[in-house]
Amino acid sequence: MAGKNKKIVLDALWNDNPIFRQILGICSALAVTNLLVNTVTLCVGMVFVTTLSNGTVSALRNVTPRRIRMMVQVLIIASYVILVDQMIKAYLPDISKALGPYVALIITNCIIMGRAEAFAASNKIGPSLLDGFASGLGYSFVLISVAFVRELLGFGTIWNYTVMPEGFTRWTLMVMAPGAFFMLGIFIWIARGVLPGKVAQEKAG
Repeated sequence: MAGKNKKIVLDALWNDNPIFRQILGICSALAVTNLLVNTVTLCVGMVFVTTLSNGTVSALRNVTPRRIRMMVQVLIIASYVILVDQMIKAYLPDISKALGPYVALIITNCIIMGRAEAFAASNKIGPSLLDGFASGLGYSFVLISVAFVRELLGFGTIWNYTVMPEGFTRWTLMVMAPGAFFMLGIFIWIARGVLPGKVAQEKAG
C-alpha cells in the first residue's frame, strides 16, 4: 500500500505532472501567474476542489449510473468550485477581483475532470483523495514557480514586497501574457529535456 501511495504521489508531482508532462490546464498558468499572491490563492482553491471532488466521485462510484457519470462529476466539481469562489469573495475581495472569472473556470479545468474520470471513478476513497491532492500540488508547483519568476522580474517584488535593488529595470514582458508563455515553455523544456524523468528514460530506452 505504501508503494502504491508513493507511486500516486510521484506520478502526480513529476512523472505524469498535468502541466509539463500532459500539457493540461495551462490557461490559468498563462493568465494569473503575474503575481504570487493571486497564484497561491488560485492554487489553494484548485487543490481543495481536486481533492474533495476525487473523494466524492470515488464515494459515489458504485451508485452512479454510467450513462450520467460525467454529468454527476461536473455537478460535484461545480459545487466545490462555487464554495471556493464564495469564500474568496467573502474573505479576499481584492484577490477575487484580480482573479476575475478564473476561479469559476476551475469547473472547466481538464485536470480535475481527468482525475475524476481516470482515477476516482474506479478506485477507493483513500487513494482517490491522495491522487486528487497530489495532482493539485503538481499543478500548483508549476504555477507558483512561474509566478515567482514573473513577479520578481516583472515587478521586482515577491508577495508584493520589493526585493530587487533600486534602479532595477523591470521586465515589462514578464507581466504580460507572452511572458507567461515563455516562462511556461522554459519550465517544460527544463522538466522534460534537462532534468531526469520518465520521458527522458523512455527516450533513452
